[in-house]
Amino acid sequence: MLNLLSAPTAPNTFEKIVIFLQYSAPRPGNYGWFHLMFVALAIIAVVLLCVFFRDASDKKFRRILLISWLVILLFEIYKQVVFSYNYNAETGLGSWHYGWGSFPYQLCSTSMYLLPFAVWLKDGKLRDSVLSFLALFSFFGGLCVYVFPNDVFHTDILGVQIQTMVHHGLQIVIAIYIVAHERKKFNFMFFLRSIPTFIVMLAIAMTLNLVGHHFIEGTFNMFYISPYYPCPLVILDNIYATQPYALFLIIYAVGFVVCALIMFLIQFGILKLCQAIYGNTRK
Repeated sequence: MLNLLSAPTAPNTFEKIVIFLQYSAPRPGNYGWFHLMFVALAIIAVVLLCVFFRDASDKKFRRILLISWLVILLFEIYKQVVFSYNYNAETGLGSWHYGWGSFPYQLCSTSMYLLPFAVWLKDGKLRDSVLSFLALFSFFGGLCVYVFPNDVFHTDILGVQIQTMVHHGLQIVIAIYIVAHERKKFNFMFFLRSIPTFIVMLAIAMTLNLVGHHFIEGTFNMFYISPYYPCPLVILDNIYATQPYALFLIIYAVGFVVCALIMFLIQFGILKLCQAIYGNTRK
């Protein structure tokens, strides 16, 4: 089994920096000042992008996506590092241990892998599929966290609390900005094009689960669809426990597609409302 564990040693300079970055703080609660502050920041970012950059050139649009990706990537690297170092203040010793359960490949992690394709792919159906996935499926994942973030406030590390709100907030901001910038293409076909990317990402998750189970120590449940570990997602957890696995997987996939469709209909309605109020602003 793959178990990345080091022997306890006195921390070196880098590890002392990691200890500093593990600064603890009380865990935020739902709709407290910490949560609402990031909601406000996300709203401000959406307004600024949609007002001033909705007609940005393709080059500038890609640059905004690139900057967003770099922010997500750097925060994710930070989270993985601080979660992997365990320091015992009593003994003054620390060790590295990677917890595969926090490996970043869940629905909310997909933007980290797909944004580079949205940045560097040439215009075409493949890029459109990636953009539509980011606008619908990633939007749903980020929105769920921002509506009910309690499950992601699972650590006392302040930096990770910030990371999770920045990460999921950017999912929402990027999604809405993609809709605003690509509004000329925003029709039912836009929704349909998101599905192939979802299927590919789901297939990768399943492959990781099947292979990882035989080599990785501990719970490894990407997209929460592993046949070896229960699904912890609300509603789906009960289906996993009571129905055949194949039926669970079908309901899971169809359910997320339906959620993406709901996101599309909401965004489509808002887009039409804005056009009715401010006139036809299609590029």
